[in-house]
Amino acid sequence: MQVDAIDRVIKNAIEVMESSKYEIYEICESARNELESLNKELQSVLEQTSQAIDQVDKLEAQYRQSRMRLTEVSRDFQRYTEVDIRIAYEAATHLQLQLSINREKENHLKARRDDLNKRIRNVERQVERAEMLVSQMNVVLEYLSGDLNQVTRMLESAKNRQMLGLKIIMAQEDERKRIAREIHDGLAQSMAHVVLRTEIAERMLGQQLYESVKDELVDLKEQVRGGLEEVRQIIFNLRPMALDDLGLIPTVRKYVQDFEDKSKIRTSIKLAGKETRLPSGMEVAIYRLIQEAFSNALKHAHASYISLHITFQKQMVKIAIQDNGVGFDVKRLESKQLQHSGNHYGLMGMRERVDLLEGRLDIVSGKDEGTKIVMLIPISPEHREE
Repeated sequence: MQVDAIDRVIKNAIEVMESSKYEIYEICESARNELESLNKELQSVLEQTSQAIDQVDKLEAQYRQSRMRLTEVSRDFQRYTEVDIRIAYEAATHLQLQLSINREKENHLKARRDDLNKRIRNVERQVERAEMLVSQMNVVLEYLSGDLNQVTRMLESAKNRQMLGLKIIMAQEDERKRIAREIHDGLAQSMAHVVLRTEIAERMLGQQLYESVKDELVDLKEQVRGGLEEVRQIIFNLRPMALDDLGLIPTVRKYVQDFEDKSKIRTSIKLAGKETRLPSGMEVAIYRLIQEAFSNALKHAHASYISLHITFQKQMVKIAIQDNGVGFDVKRLESKQLQHSGNHYGLMGMRERVDLLEGRLDIVSGKDEGTKIVMLIPISPEHREE
């Protein structure tokens, strides 16, 4: 029943799109004809403009000569009569009038030329958009005109694969939450209590001047504090609490800063677009991908600088991570990607994570050329949370 209903909807959609396609095609043909007519008119206007410019230049030269002639006959009354002066004056006036008319014609032709160029650009854009629409509709019609069962299976498979990927990620993160909570409520609290008791003992012994015992307790307190800090770091690595409270970007900033402090590798992070809160599973997946990329660079790249660029786009998140390390042969890595061994197994794990999210991962590298990893993670409208 559901398949039949979907079949009817698809058939109706095909009919509407076929009709719309021919209407768009007619619009496209009309625009092409208009474009051809405008180009012909523009060519004619260009020729007339060129002729008008030449005529104006010629008249300007003649007008200058007539002005010089008028000045000459006006000054020499002995050689030239009043008739000569009148003839020179009329010639200069006539040329001035012709020059004014031709300049006006030139300006009009230039304005017409500019207007035609503008109209041609607009029509070209219309033709381009119409051709793109026809092409896109043909692609959609090819899909819709295929086997309905195949379309249904593809949709179901894509949905199941994405759900499976998110479930796997969420299951991993639920386990990390559980371990983090147990450590936080158990070992971390116990160590904090030990620190408190040693401080009390330290004050008591200080009053009785047991210096040797006091020194021992001071050392013990520092050791326990170090262990407490290590446990807290383990908790953060298992599940950064800030990821749920503050979101992806603040958590990534803290991770990058801690990475730089510990590894002594210079880092930078840049953001573009409007930051968007994503579902917990997606934010965790993106965070783990960034974490894995930095870890690979630390282990294998021997880099002195790593940059992270995160771009929030309307329908996807783009993550670009680049280092200036030793690089590697990407083709050789791809040829061995089915072997679960080697120095770059982490990159294979990243590719699998990105595939589960319906995304794309590109690796650009070469010997002594560093490595650039670009990940594109799609965001569906229902997953967008400002």
